[in-house]
Amino acid sequence: MAKEGKTQKGVMPTADGLAASASAASGRRLPPVHLWNPPYCGEIAMEIRRDGTWFYEGTPIGRPALVRLFSTILKREGDRIYLVTPVEKVGIRVEDAPFVAVDSTSDGDALVFETNVGDRVRAGPDHPIRVERAPDGEPSPYIHVRGGLEALIDRKTFYRLVKHAEHAEHEGECWFGLRSAGTFFPLIPSAELPD
Repeated sequence: MAKEGKTQKGVMPTADGLAASASAASGRRLPPVHLWNPPYCGEIAMEIRRDGTWFYEGTPIGRPALVRLFSTILKREGDRIYLVTPVEKVGIRVEDAPFVAVDSTSDGDALVFETNVGDRVRAGPDHPIRVERAPDGEPSPYIHVRGGLEALIDRKTFYRLVKHAEHAEHEGECWFGLRSAGTFFPLIPSAELPD
């Protein structure tokens, strides 16, 4: 994975260098990327596709542990997502969301989602669920994971969740949606009034 390019500030960070820095900074917990404000070092040929597959220089990254490590150093700034370490920040391409929610379970009154990189997220006020609709009406559901980063809820998980959805009033309108940790998340407008 070691291919270096030049930037205005010197040598472009490599994926191997970023992985080593991330590993050193993270230990067993998520590193405090929200506290890191390193200089921008340019773009790196890394991409996260809509299905959650990570690519480096056009080749899928086949090591799940490496993908998980990179996922811990993602940081959103405005509309962009970067890989950051305490000393460098590089831009990457993200086709949709940086994570994919691949499963969900119930834990008492809450829905718990698991992402493709091993995060577990309890839907609620701090981790809202939202749905965007394409012009053709196809829903794209998301859950907030951390630091402004979301997971696209995969189709099988979303369809399983819809079985548990309910009709409820939300902000004066009727919606079909999900309830988790005491919060109602509207999915689609509903003509049916709640009981």
